[in-house]
Amino acid sequence: MPTQVTNYQCPACTAPLKFVASSGKLECEYCGSSYDVAEIEALYAEKEEKAVEAFQNEQQANPAQEAAQADLRVYTCPSCSAQLVCDQTTAATSCPYCGNPSVVPGQLTGVFEPNYVIPFQLDKQEAENALRRHYKNKILLPKEFRSDSHIQEIRGVYVPFWLMDMHADVDQTFHATRSSVHRRGDYEIITTRHYNVRRAGTLEFERVPADASSKMPDDYMDSLEPFNYSEMKPFSTAYLPGFLADKYDISAEDCTGRIETRCRNSAREFIRGTVTGYDSCTLTDEKINLERTKMRQALLPVWLLSTRWKGNNYLFAMNGQTGKMVGDLPISWKRFWAIFFATMAPLSALALVFCMLYGGR
Repeated sequence: MPTQVTNYQCPACTAPLKFVASSGKLECEYCGSSYDVAEIEALYAEKEEKAVEAFQNEQQANPAQEAAQADLRVYTCPSCSAQLVCDQTTAATSCPYCGNPSVVPGQLTGVFEPNYVIPFQLDKQEAENALRRHYKNKILLPKEFRSDSHIQEIRGVYVPFWLMDMHADVDQTFHATRSSVHRRGDYEIITTRHYNVRRAGTLEFERVPADASSKMPDDYMDSLEPFNYSEMKPFSTAYLPGFLADKYDISAEDCTGRIETRCRNSAREFIRGTVTGYDSCTLTDEKINLERTKMRQALLPVWLLSTRWKGNNYLFAMNGQTGKMVGDLPISWKRFWAIFFATMAPLSALALVFCMLYGGR
């Protein structure tokens, strides 16, 4: 029976291959061989087809099991035969026993198959170094967050995004004023002229992104933008080994509202920016019609570190292409008070000495 999971193995020594951001190739850590994505993709095309077939057969043969475990999937690692338990959106993972990266091609087929992928361009070491720099000089950060063992928990994840093109027809009316001042004898006269200003036009928005994973906070994913879409590649599972990947679980229709809001705000600001030369300008009427013209799926690279500390969740995220970072950090109140009292004690002693020396005068 064909396996539902594919391990990309080195043709030279059969050790696992991983996609390496710095070279843009799949590399073997054991013998040092490296391979182009297209080369490995062609080599493993038949295995992926069999994995997809096994995935579909399993779904058809075990509908009751699928319903009972709606949030879980069980796969067999081709390298060590261990059972891999993943949620239903996982498309790439690694075996917890042998460590080999595994891809579940059946997860990214049909409507779930992305059109594009932006490969990781920053590797794990660069992400760890960026996190260390981010922590540097933050003296109130809990010690647990500074440890190397904590930093090394950072993971590379391909996050699913919808990329939409929008056509916008904009028609805006403004009430604008322009004032002038002149003197007549002892009087200062202010003359204010009022204008009815209208602006209308069309705008085209291309590849406006919205993350399509319910696991990812929207505000974090929005903050990691922009991505350089000129470096997008046609999707291939050969980019996934060595990283985690998810398929989307938020539909394009559910993301459309977010994207329309972004386009509407951008269109409003752009058209307003064309009204110049007035002392004041107030929007009085507006019509913005939006039409979705194109939609694509893409997997975009993100380095993630999720930590729970004292009952709260903290998330660090970094754009795996550009290095842009976003994240919240906790405060160690124990360290805060230690620093506070360490600072105040000498000042209090100095004040006491000053009072003893000069208080009686």
